[in-house]
Parts: sequence; C-alpha cells; structure tokens
Amino acid sequence: MQEIVMYTDGSSRGNPGPGGYGTILIWAGHKKELSGGFRRTTNNRMELMAVIAGLEALKKEGLPITVYSDSQYVVKAVQEGWLKNWIATNFKGGKKNKDLWLHYNELAQKHKVRFVWVKGHADNPHNNRCDELATSAADGKDLEVDEAFEKESGK
Repeated sequence: MQEIVMYTDGSSRGNPGPGGYGTILIWAGHKKELSGGFRRTTNNRMELMAVIAGLEALKKEGLPITVYSDSQYVVKAVQEGWLKNWIATNFKGGKKNKDLWLHYNELAQKHKVRFVWVKGHADNPHNNRCDELATSAADGKDLEVDEAFEKESGK
C-alpha cells in the first residue's frame, strides 16, 4: 500500500487571535491542498487542526501516513507518548486542546500515522507552502468560530 505524505502548518495572528491551518496531501503523484481559518484561536490549535483536516480528508482506512510538521508540540505529543499520558489522566493539570487531541486520536486509530519534525520557515517547499496556506487562511474573511476554544477561554 502506497504511503500518504502529509505536510502541515498552523498560524495565529496573535496568540490567541485569528488563525489558520494549511495541509498538503501527496499520494501516488497527486497533490491536494487544504486550508481553513478561525476568528479566534491559538497557534498550537491550528498546528493540530492541520493534521486533523488532512486525516479527515482521507476516504480509506488503514493507510500508512507520514506527517511532516514544524510543530514540536504536535510531533512530540505523539512520538514521545505525551498524548497517551494525557488521555490516560483525562488531561489532568489543565492540558490544553483536549477536544482536538481526542479528535486527532480517534482519526489516527484508523491509520498507521508517524510524524517527522521539519524546521519551519526553512528550505522545505511543501512546509513553506503550508505556511502560506495557513497565513492566508488566518488573514481571510468569514473566519469560522473555534467554538471549543472560545468557550474554554470565555471569549
């Protein structure tokens, strides 16, 4: 089975502030770009949302997926087992983004996902394109409401 390659990036204008994500899916010579923006969110939420959007776009289950991200928060949470610990302790101690992490975890169970950290704003054209998608989405009009974040932050 051919691997799917996913590049992701998130952006927030202010933290919190308007934010966006960008995702590129590459499979068997095909490339698909995804992006979206939210009126009030954080950079970490958008980094994670980029991965979620890519996983949600997949039509088949059981796929091998390599996710390239410049977010140490996302990469380390999965690769170093932080997420498993957060779930086991029900995000004790006020760990943030529970809603997105639980959604990511549910989606990831359907595939074979591995993460690779890449240096942001460097010489990786796919990562740079994801940054463009994310910042354009954050700067866009008619931004979506990140309901869980706004409810949690009280704003």
